[in-house]
Amino acid sequence: MAIALYARKSIEREGSISCETQLEYCKSVIKPDERKEKVITFVDNGYSGGNIDRDGFQKMMRQVEKGEITKIIVYRLDRISRSLYDFVGILETLKKYNVQFVSSQESFDTSSPYGEMVVKILMVFAEFERQSIIERVTQAYAHRSEIGLYMGGRRPYGFNLKDTVIHNIKTKMYEPVLEEVEQIKYIFENYAVPNVTLRRLMDNLIQNGILPTEGSWSTAKLSNIIKNPIYAKADNDIYEYYANNNANIISDINAFDGIHGLQIYGKTKHTADDMSDIKVVVMAHEGVVGSDVWLKCQKKIERNKQIGNSMSNATSWIGGKIVCKKCGRTMTVTRGGKHKDGTQTRYFNCTGKSHNRVCKGTKVTLYADSLEDMVYNLISEKLETLKGSRKRVSTDNSNKINLLKNRISEIKLSQDKLVNMLLNDEFDKDMVALLNDKAKKLSEERQELTQQIEALENEENEIISVINLSKKWKTANTEERKAVCNVLIHKIFIDEDGSCEVVWNI
Repeated sequence: MAIALYARKSIEREGSISCETQLEYCKSVIKPDERKEKVITFVDNGYSGGNIDRDGFQKMMRQVEKGEITKIIVYRLDRISRSLYDFVGILETLKKYNVQFVSSQESFDTSSPYGEMVVKILMVFAEFERQSIIERVTQAYAHRSEIGLYMGGRRPYGFNLKDTVIHNIKTKMYEPVLEEVEQIKYIFENYAVPNVTLRRLMDNLIQNGILPTEGSWSTAKLSNIIKNPIYAKADNDIYEYYANNNANIISDINAFDGIHGLQIYGKTKHTADDMSDIKVVVMAHEGVVGSDVWLKCQKKIERNKQIGNSMSNATSWIGGKIVCKKCGRTMTVTRGGKHKDGTQTRYFNCTGKSHNRVCKGTKVTLYADSLEDMVYNLISEKLETLKGSRKRVSTDNSNKINLLKNRISEIKLSQDKLVNMLLNDEFDKDMVALLNDKAKKLSEERQELTQQIEALENEENEIISVINLSKKWKTANTEERKAVCNVLIHKIFIDEDGSCEVVWNI
């Protein structure tokens, strides 16, 4: 059995904390009674936290599943994951194998149900903060994308990259891979045929021995190929297609010459008739699929998507949580007539009544707006209750913590001076030994001060986080509300008379 220390850094950036420093912080929160245990380090240098496809992380989780790890310590929560979906899944796995999770900077410990709940909710907002960062980075690259420069990413199937110069800027451009381009043409021409589904297209490829040069075919892979405008020969028909769908067309209309391919930037998820959030740029490479075939495939795949979306319940942030108490079936949102201001009245109806005809539903009208307001207030009250369950940091403790942190800052300065002195070759061996001894004592004092701060903050730190969450909840957008609702609430049962029973996850 061992304690695992995990560090991750996505890219080398001046001023960012290194994996080695992260591990030092992790070591500092190992408790005195745990210091005899084996300590294993796992490092992912150059990996994004947006997914869990990381060598060090996967190796660590395999040892978790073998029962070889009792605790995982990270420098900060976002080192383990920046995705709420992945993070919650990681927590569930750790809970299954009785592995504690500790963050050295936020002082979170999942050994208690309360700590686990707070971490989940914090990661809700961390996920949306990550999306904000992505948008800011996208804006920084806007100019390069608008003039048709290569913006990185995985190579699209059918193309390789070659060096080139565009607008006196060294960049890269796509060049065709002949074998793969022929397969691309086959995919588009066959999918354009009526009654050929993605599944049937995949079967045709396999039966005819047309196999990809990498991996294997899947309906998802084929769908991504078909929706990618990089293969289209951009002409006026394609220009009109994007113009009619409100896309932001960056390139001049004369660039749509029926020869070159396209690239789109912005949100990858958009409706067929509203592409106002994407930019369309004509690229330097030549397209491989005629506009008539490409457009026919787009209309077909969009039509299939609309059929699938008509069955979804994405019209309320509490969707999926509302359940009919009488029959146990989920209640979904339906829309009424439009008002003068363009809005529509939304209702929750039992699927046992509307689809299966096995339930009479409620005797009262369940307005979605009213239910959402009720749940919003209940979550607000729950967060206030959680806030009251922990004491605030006393003024006395705050002063002590501040003094301890000041002392640590002084130690850091002293350590930096000692390092510079030790790098000076002018000292004899006795002086070097003395300096090394001083450095050791400073390091021990710093570790002791860190433990004192942890002791003072341990009980009160969680309430600070809940207070912050309570403030964030007041300004949460629809997606944030849905994510927090999923963490806090299991189900909301609605009786025939419209009364509600909320089953909380905590």
